[in-house]
Amino acid sequence: MADARPAPAEPVTAALDPTRSDGRRQRASRSRAAVVEALLGLYREGVLRPGVAEIAERAGVSERSVFRHFQDLEGLAAAAIERHWEEVGHLFDPPDPSGCREDRIDAYVSQRLALHAAVAPVARAAQLLAPSSPTIADTLTDRDRLLRSQVAAQFAPELADRTPADRTELLTALDLAASFRAIEHLQVGDVGPRRARAAVRRTVAALLATPARPPRTTEPGDQETCT
Repeated sequence: MADARPAPAEPVTAALDPTRSDGRRQRASRSRAAVVEALLGLYREGVLRPGVAEIAERAGVSERSVFRHFQDLEGLAAAAIERHWEEVGHLFDPPDPSGCREDRIDAYVSQRLALHAAVAPVARAAQLLAPSSPTIADTLTDRDRLLRSQVAAQFAPELADRTPADRTELLTALDLAASFRAIEHLQVGDVGPRRARAAVRRTVAALLATPARPPRTTEPGDQETCT
C-alpha cells in the first residue's frame, strides 16, 4: 500500500526568504555607513588622504568590503563629503537679512564663521581632492554659488545703486572677505577666534563704506590719472 502521507515541503532558500534578504540589506547598509563615517572621522583628525587599509580598520570591516560598497576611493570620498554636507546643511541657510547695515554685517560674519568651524576639516579634504574628482569639484562650485547669492541678498541695498561693474567688484570682495579661504588663513595663523571675527567684520564694513564708483570713461588699457 502506497504511503499516503504528503511529501515534506522543500526548504525555503535564503534567496527567497524576505527576512534573510532584509537582514543582508541592513548589514550592508550598516557596513557602508560605517565606511563613510570612518573616512569622515579621519578627515576630522586631519588625515586628508587615508589609505583603504586605514579606512577599513577604522570602520571595522575588511578592505574587500570597502570596495564592495564603493568602486574606488574617489567614489567613497564623494559619498562621505555629500554625507557631511547633509549633516551641516542647516548652516548653509542664509543669514538674517533684516535690520540695519551693522546688524546684517554681524549676521553675515556669524554665519560664515560658524560654517567654517563646522566644515573646515572636510572642506580641506574636498579642496585637496577636487582637481581629480569632477563630482567633488561640482559640489564645491555649487556651494560657492549658493554662498555668493546669499551675499548679494544680504547686502542688496548697498549693491543696488552701483554700476554693474562696480556692483560685481564689490560683491566679489564681500564674498572673498568672509570666504572659507580667508577665514582659514586667519585661523591657521596666530590670530585667535575673537580677532579673526573682528578682522573679517572690519573688512566687510570697510568694503560697504566705500563710495560707489562712477562709470568708467577710459577704455581698458588706457592710462588713468590720479587726482
